[in-house]
Amino acid sequence: MPINAIERGSVLWNLWHGCHKLSPGCKHCYVYRGDAKRDIDSSVVTQTKSFDLPVRRKKNGEYKVSSGTLVYTCFTSDFFVSDADEWRAEAWKMIRERNDLRFLIITKRIDRFGKSLPDDWGDSYDNVTICCTVENQAMADYRLPIYEKAPIKHKIIICEPLLEKIDLGPYHIGTWIEQVVAGGESGAEARPCDFEWVMSLRNECATQGVSFWFKQTGAQFIKEGKHYKVPRQLQHSQARKAEINL
Repeated sequence: MPINAIERGSVLWNLWHGCHKLSPGCKHCYVYRGDAKRDIDSSVVTQTKSFDLPVRRKKNGEYKVSSGTLVYTCFTSDFFVSDADEWRAEAWKMIRERNDLRFLIITKRIDRFGKSLPDDWGDSYDNVTICCTVENQAMADYRLPIYEKAPIKHKIIICEPLLEKIDLGPYHIGTWIEQVVAGGESGAEARPCDFEWVMSLRNECATQGVSFWFKQTGAQFIKEGKHYKVPRQLQHSQARKAEINL
């Protein structure tokens, strides 16, 4: 299920909130930035009031979330964070019940995937896309071998925030990945993203026949040796203007 924009009619399902910084990509986490403004401790993982969102019904008995909707799942936490182990079985039950919805899950904890599955997962649920984040070469080399072997039908690699050039060539992504997404880091303390790194990923995807989406430039963007400070409201549109999506 390749993505290239936030779909109209999609919904955000943050069934729990809070996480623990795990790797270099987490350093300037947008959740931590937002919570700090509200004096919330982002390291405390709590179930939210939206926990049962997919199975809520209207007075006439119909589901409130319409069939076919894309559900962006757990975007203020990590679906596989250990703190949520006690709630995950119920989450999988709702995902299974709503097999008419498409669930998109992004994780930095693909190494916890195998121990976090429901008993009936088999070779994957058809309605779930699991995306693995790799922000630098070290994380790619650690996470992708695990990700490749995982029983998941729909796989997307998320290189965001892209912190350095990443070589995906050794992983033969054309045989098992649907898409690669790349993007720079946002926020006042953002680290630079170089367009050459983005193009390297894009060219690898072109070679291996994989969809590619340049999602955003980030706040600090380098192109042809020039350093640009890109306002938040322009980071997505400037990426689109590059016209390099596949």
